Amino acid sequence: MAMCAGVWMLLLALRIHAGNGQMVQMDSTKSGFVGSQVELRCIFSNSNPPVKISQVTWQKLLNGTKQNVAIANPALGVSVLPPFKERVSFKQAAVRHRTPSLEDTTIVFSNLQLSDEAAYICEYTTFPAGNRENMVNLTVFARPMTRMTLTTPTIVARAQKRKMTVATCLSANGKPQSVIKWDTRLKGEATFQETRNANGTVTVRSNYVVVPSRETHKQKLTCIVTYRNERITDSVVLNVQYEPEVKIEGFDGNWYLNRQNVRLTCRADANPPVTIYQWKLLNGSLPANVEIKNNTLFFKGLVTYEVAGTYVCDATNGIGTRTGIADVNITEFPINPTPGGREITPEQHNAGAAIGGAVGGVALLGVAATLLFVFLRRRQRTFKGDYSTKKHVFGNGYSKAGGLPAHPPIPKNLQYPDDSDDEKKPAQIGGPGGFEASERDFEAEAEDLKRPYFTVDEGESRDYDERTLAFQYDPEPEIADDMVSQTDGSVISKKEWYV
Repeated sequence: MAMCAGVWMLLLALRIHAGNGQMVQMDSTKSGFVGSQVELRCIFSNSNPPVKISQVTWQKLLNGTKQNVAIANPALGVSVLPPFKERVSFKQAAVRHRTPSLEDTTIVFSNLQLSDEAAYICEYTTFPAGNRENMVNLTVFARPMTRMTLTTPTIVARAQKRKMTVATCLSANGKPQSVIKWDTRLKGEATFQETRNANGTVTVRSNYVVVPSRETHKQKLTCIVTYRNERITDSVVLNVQYEPEVKIEGFDGNWYLNRQNVRLTCRADANPPVTIYQWKLLNGSLPANVEIKNNTLFFKGLVTYEVAGTYVCDATNGIGTRTGIADVNITEFPINPTPGGREITPEQHNAGAAIGGAVGGVALLGVAATLLFVFLRRRQRTFKGDYSTKKHVFGNGYSKAGGLPAHPPIPKNLQYPDDSDDEKKPAQIGGPGGFEASERDFEAEAEDLKRPYFTVDEGESRDYDERTLAFQYDPEPEIADDMVSQTDGSVISKKEWYV
């Protein structure tokens, strides 16, 4: 850095020295790539009156040391010194004439080399003004050599799942150095390494590391190299070899008795492809009606319970052998699909039957309870007695159970229709054998009904006058304690009633 600062200070001093209207015009910087061509411009602006140009000298300034490159002399001609003789020339042909014109002494560099990078001075020797000069900085770039390679032609996925380098991206001998990035869907990682060469170039290397697997097979891996404003890409597709990934297809969960045309197929995803398929039945032998064709089991005839079991398929390729398993069960009846597309399993059938039975049982119990309730209600309506140990007696002497009769007393012997099974009702009265109501003052007796009632024990013996008992009945015969008299004159046992 101090050297460069010194060069620029020298350039500034030279430009100041070239005053009084006489100036050497040059570009401050120039650049080119290795192997390309570049022009270094140098034009002398003469003064008025003009000065005489005695000689023009091009010099290379490197690390504080000057080295002559080319000389143009009006009397002696043009000279290019080694090691530039084969690659440097004056652009204008007039410089090489017998009577040359030296106002434009631009030189051309061909086949640039990294060693050409330096500061170049164009110096004019004049009379009587003396020396006039200027300087240009030449930068040489080296385009890197970029390539991407697979680390090995065959990448094998192992059961240990170890990481390995699958691809390398290289940007070699670049000036300035490159930047490497990766573009991929793989879940890996990249490593980087930089090497600085003696000629000033830099080599960048990046390795992509991943665990090879079935998922990494056929994945694209792209290396992106950025050099200055350029973007260079290179891609590879990984070829990963792996053991078979096996599964058995064909059992749909609906294999039932007498079903036809069923099969099991052994599917294997493998690289390289599977070469051998082997079928077997766990803990047994394959059914007699099985036919093996390639990777498929064909079950001939109707399905029976002998078809059920655990089927195993072994698939083998050049990397290894893997196994697929399928459990086959047989049902008595097919599983019917519902309108929504779902299937009804036998368990669902059984559950539905149980639920239906429970609902039916509850309904049957409800009907039986209803019939029993109706039956008991009808029996209650035919019973007019009172089973309590006491009778409620109104103030007029009538029991609460009997109430006030709506008609005069009825004789013991009543006529009933012979064909009536219902509660006995009196036949039409008024003919022979009937009765006529006695003429009584019911209005006076109605007042007695308003009196509070009182109770007496059935066993008590009390006399009631004719006023207290509005109606007189013939004495009834004694009956047992568990017997109940009915309105039709009959008696019924309490025990028989409730049986």
